[in-house]
Amino acid sequence: MRGADKRALLGPVLLLGLALLLAVFLVSPNTFAPIFAPLVQTNAPAIYQQADLLSLTLSHLAIVGVATLAATLVAATLAVLVSRPFGREFLPLSRSIVNIGQTFPPVAVLALAVPIMGFGQKPTLVALFLYALLPVFENTLTGLTTVPASIIEAARGAGMTGWQRLWRIDVPLAMPAILAGIRLSAVISLSTATIGSTVAARTLGEVIIAGLQSNNLAFILQGGLIVAALAILIHSTLSMLETKVARRTGH
Repeated sequence: MRGADKRALLGPVLLLGLALLLAVFLVSPNTFAPIFAPLVQTNAPAIYQQADLLSLTLSHLAIVGVATLAATLVAATLAVLVSRPFGREFLPLSRSIVNIGQTFPPVAVLALAVPIMGFGQKPTLVALFLYALLPVFENTLTGLTTVPASIIEAARGAGMTGWQRLWRIDVPLAMPAILAGIRLSAVISLSTATIGSTVAARTLGEVIIAGLQSNNLAFILQGGLIVAALAILIHSTLSMLETKVARRTGH
């Protein structure tokens, strides 16, 4: 096996190993208690027991998934509209809309949303949704507006309408850029979702906050390491998907 082939195989193998290790930890966290025991004070628990870690992780991923999906649908639709001739005049307005999440920090959005929506997952979803809009919008817009002129002319010569060219040419060629935007939004949302526990959302931030309140370094590490492992897995998986799609489109 060549060196390049070995390196190409090593990445998926390491990711699979990380995924298996994470799964074992979430299903049977007490197995890892001896590893975290030196980090806690005498008689303090080494593994977070106030809630099931697997349940918290699934809830965390569900919040991130819903927010990222909603942001992708809204941001990609806006990008498609303003990339068409009839919608270009709305580009400044669309940019202002998707920049709202970057203008207001997620903590500020939570503070504003809680009095209206109450405590729980809803304020967290709103904060993550707003924060995830910009990467998807800008990447989708970039992908749609950088299609080579020669391809556009060939499509016109073939008699394609504007919408036919959009779905058959523009979107497929822009897909690697769109996936990159989704990847950025998902990873950002994954880490940002931890603050949702401050407003009673079920996320892995609950473990980190409990560690800070009780001065338990093991809890802090458990919450942080799970989030970090998930971020690596999601980032790497979507990156590989981007590469595969880019090869198919000749990028």
